[in-house]
Amino acid sequence: MSTRRTVITGMAVNTPIGDTLDGFLETLYAGRSSITRWKAFDTGGIYSKVGGDLSDYDIAGKAGRLKATLSAETHTRVRKLISRIAWSTRLSVLAAADAWGDAKLDGGVLDPWRVGAIVAGHNLNSRYLERNREEFRSEPDYIDAMFALHSLDTDHAGSVSEALRVRGPIFTVGAACASGNTALRCALDEIRHHDMDAVVVVGAALDFAPLDVHAMALMGAITFQSFNDQPARASRPYDMQREGFVPSHGAAALVVESLDSALKRGARIYAEVLSVEARSDGNHLPVPSEDGQSAVMRAALKAAGVEPEQIDYVSAHATSTPLGDVTELSAIKRVFGKHASRLKINAPKSMLGHTCWAAPTVESVAAILQMNMGRLHRSINVENLDPQVDLDVCHASSPNVDVLYMMKNSFGFGGINCVSIFKRYAPEGGR
Repeated sequence: MSTRRTVITGMAVNTPIGDTLDGFLETLYAGRSSITRWKAFDTGGIYSKVGGDLSDYDIAGKAGRLKATLSAETHTRVRKLISRIAWSTRLSVLAAADAWGDAKLDGGVLDPWRVGAIVAGHNLNSRYLERNREEFRSEPDYIDAMFALHSLDTDHAGSVSEALRVRGPIFTVGAACASGNTALRCALDEIRHHDMDAVVVVGAALDFAPLDVHAMALMGAITFQSFNDQPARASRPYDMQREGFVPSHGAAALVVESLDSALKRGARIYAEVLSVEARSDGNHLPVPSEDGQSAVMRAALKAAGVEPEQIDYVSAHATSTPLGDVTELSAIKRVFGKHASRLKINAPKSMLGHTCWAAPTVESVAAILQMNMGRLHRSINVENLDPQVDLDVCHASSPNVDVLYMMKNSFGFGGINCVSIFKRYAPEGGR
């Protein structure tokens, strides 16, 4: 088994509460919700009216700001691409280019044949598909002339590859709400076993159509009963009044690089990726399994060579569902034993909503920033703590914590579980 060490050298995020690393972290510490009423589509005929909406995001403005970190050639390619691809694909290209610039990889720093790109997510362009199908029913010749290409999830990976001139392996990975962690797992494999120097991992924004949102409401997965008129209170992990997750737009990107490559070029290192492990529940229904979740957490710890007592912080999946939140905590208690009471746990979805396939990537950016800052954001909207919640979920404050090792949980529909372990990078290996 390869022991090639891998690190994070570039990050980017795009959510309704921030599209820069500093702004994103500042807003998390401020405890501000990203949830509003949907603007992306008409909610008149659907039950749930609220979500994290980026549909009016200033894409051209963001592209313009990237000029500061990209070469003129790369910046021109990015601007041309985003003028003609689908909305969600635009956000993928922008996030990838932002992380690429953050890692200072532009301008042929690495051999492009030894750099890959993996996009996390599937069924990404749902609203784009719906609009074109409606157009087809009205007038077939008026659909997007490039629909046959732009409707494919692989167009995300191809567009990122074109923008950054990545010539190594490119592909998409679909694992529902565990997609971001699963893509990170694949990136480790590319570096450890396939001789890549770096891989850009993109957590792609899911472009929800009204059909998607209504179907999730009919399933009972998302909130719609109590907070349509109070969207900022809708996402409330660990609270007695939680009633389902809140779907949200969001994208993020990580540049994963071999430690040797990063040190050779003098790169800034945000964190070391120790392991990413995956297991399944053997059940396609969206029912959380304490057995499945505890098994994957144990596997991640074993692969990382980390004892449970060494973990300081868990960035929880915590979606604000009645069963899911307490099942995850029960799995944590099973894995960590007495140490569970000493863990710090927080719920990024309390502010971000559920960015679905991108959630592990978006929330890993948040967790790594907090780890390096030595301070965790609080879990908001916990107005009446569920008495079953007997661990420290940071609902009362934003604590200062010395985090050396952290765990990022992600559990997706279909019984798909994937967990990553990160370490704060220290050249001498010390705390």
